[in-house]
Amino acid sequence: MKRVIATLLLLTAPAQAQVSSTAAPVANSSGSVTNQAVQVVPARQFTNTYGGGISCQGATLSINPFISTTTGWAQPYESHYNEPVYDTIDVVGATDSEGNAIPDGRPDNPGDVLFYKPIRTGQKTNLSINGGITATISIPLDRHHVRTCRKAAEKQVALLDATLADKRLNYEIARLKNCADLMKEGIMFHPKSPYSKICADVVLVNPPGVLPPHIHSIPTSSKTAETSASAKQTQQRPSSPASP
Repeated sequence: MKRVIATLLLLTAPAQAQVSSTAAPVANSSGSVTNQAVQVVPARQFTNTYGGGISCQGATLSINPFISTTTGWAQPYESHYNEPVYDTIDVVGATDSEGNAIPDGRPDNPGDVLFYKPIRTGQKTNLSINGGITATISIPLDRHHVRTCRKAAEKQVALLDATLADKRLNYEIARLKNCADLMKEGIMFHPKSPYSKICADVVLVNPPGVLPPHIHSIPTSSKTAETSASAKQTQQRPSSPASP
């Protein structure tokens, strides 16, 4: 009978088990906001000067590349921190119907630290490199004056070309005249001289209506030769004395 009652008590008695509950929530939150501004300063328009006080401006495209760096760190620097591990053993604290010690759901040694566990903080230095390009376009609003300035610039360039051509012509004529005068006098650069090229293309010729020195051969016949010989003898014969 006693065995039956003991069996019934074991079957109907509430089951108590050792419960271990550990709550150690860790929440890490970090954030950073970096505001970067790039200032674009309007550049001066390009000015083209053509001489004579003529300067024209046109549309200007300005492209400016840039690069920026950002560095962030925290002080003091800690790579790890120690997290305590508490004693959560629950063996005693309550008794069963027979007076035996059973867990009561609370640690037997609350607050006792068993050891410290190193935890990595993740703290590090942040470095960012940013680059980009800024572009600005400057366009004159008064297009009429721009077109007028361009026409004046074209005429100024044509005037400069004509002035250059006139100076070139004067130089070539002076070179031609001086080289011709020297060649008439028999003066010239040595062919191996570096300055011989100055008069290399100058040619000295006779002016129109002027014959160069020359020799003509005149053919003679036998009769003409006898007449010429008689004339010579007559000239060489002495004249007779005059009659009284």
